[in-house]
Amino acid sequence: MSDTAGTPPGGPGPAGRGLGPGAGASASGPGLVRRRRRRWMRIGALSAAGVLVVAAGAGWAVYAKLEGNITPDEAAAAELARFEKERPTSLVKDAQNILLIGSDSRSGDDNARYGRDSGTERSDTAILLHLSAGRHSATAVSLPRDLMVEVPGCLRPDGQRTRPMFTMFNQAFAMGGSACAIRTVEKLTNIRVDHHVVVDFHGFKKMVDAVDGVEVCLRRPIEDKDAALSLPAGRVTLNGEQALGYVRARKSLGNGSDTDRMERQQRFLGALVNKVRSNDVLLNPAKLYPVLDAATSSLTTDPGLASLRGLYELVRGLRDIPTERVQFLTVPRESYVHDANRDQLVQPAARELFERLRGDAPLVVAQGAARSSAGISGSLASDSSEEKAHEKAHGASYGKPHDGATQRDGKAMGKASGEPSDGTSPAPTFSGNTAAEDSCT
Repeated sequence: MSDTAGTPPGGPGPAGRGLGPGAGASASGPGLVRRRRRRWMRIGALSAAGVLVVAAGAGWAVYAKLEGNITPDEAAAAELARFEKERPTSLVKDAQNILLIGSDSRSGDDNARYGRDSGTERSDTAILLHLSAGRHSATAVSLPRDLMVEVPGCLRPDGQRTRPMFTMFNQAFAMGGSACAIRTVEKLTNIRVDHHVVVDFHGFKKMVDAVDGVEVCLRRPIEDKDAALSLPAGRVTLNGEQALGYVRARKSLGNGSDTDRMERQQRFLGALVNKVRSNDVLLNPAKLYPVLDAATSSLTTDPGLASLRGLYELVRGLRDIPTERVQFLTVPRESYVHDANRDQLVQPAARELFERLRGDAPLVVAQGAARSSAGISGSLASDSSEEKAHEKAHGASYGKPHDGATQRDGKAMGKASGEPSDGTSPAPTFSGNTAAEDSCT
């Protein structure tokens, strides 16, 4: 037998010394503690990695769902590309003009309740939204659906082309969809439309419900069977169905004109902007996701906006605009000379408005600007202290401009409170309102 028999493997020397008590081979001791610690660290790392993978997967699923909600308007993009050479050019880098279209389509189960589906859709609401370069202001200009305009020849859904015609503005969308509406707006204003967004009745309701309703102020109670409205006077929070009836009602609110309806829509949009921008929504993931889901699932946009990245880039620049610089107005217009139930532009006030928007020049809106008995809406007005003092001393001057003001169809325009675009030219004031104004005051 070898003289090493019974000696632990490795021999008795220092390198092969037996593992004494408390060494790594013991069942209880620092070695076991270290092994257990390493095992728990590995388990913790794997668990954390698993959580991250699951979270990333869930995040990607949410992103993919929201992005998949948006419908890209490829047909409109192709039609606009066909007529690219005749479209206006953009004058100011980074300024953007977006055509917002509220469709009155009755297609689908959710929209069919509002009337028979005739197979066509009209622009129940059309707003040209101008975002200034640097995103210092946002100006939303309502375009009346009954405004008489030149509509170019457009591609119909059946593949046929219409002939150019002079007709109501909402016929452009009915005949040729968003591409026809865009070309009509560009022909009317000489402003390049960079993007467009179409939303239907159901999408509008979902947006309102997603923010838990929007508060409005009613000067008197509303009872309107056609609009399905029964509301008390004062401050009322409208749900999606009520909001849709409120912005579309004509018989029971105001004087029944499209003017009152558009102003009501503008005030409601201002209240909706304030609600969405509030910390209660933007900083609350539980509330933000339904808003994003409702917004994306209800939109048809040009391909440039048909992604979360595209919409984020758009919205990111809006969040810091002060509410007093989110402005709403209606294009200057009056009753059409050949039909009092139709509208025509008031010139040169409308031209002045379009030129300033195209050149990204500042303008100001003010509540309660005077209107003539002829029904002129959106006219240029003056809200400056200089002009008020002048009128107090000399009486209102409606026949001639004064103090360098420009006359616009019976409305004198003096210096406005807006900042001048070049240090010498004052910003004109148009009749309208801002998102900061309280409709109850």
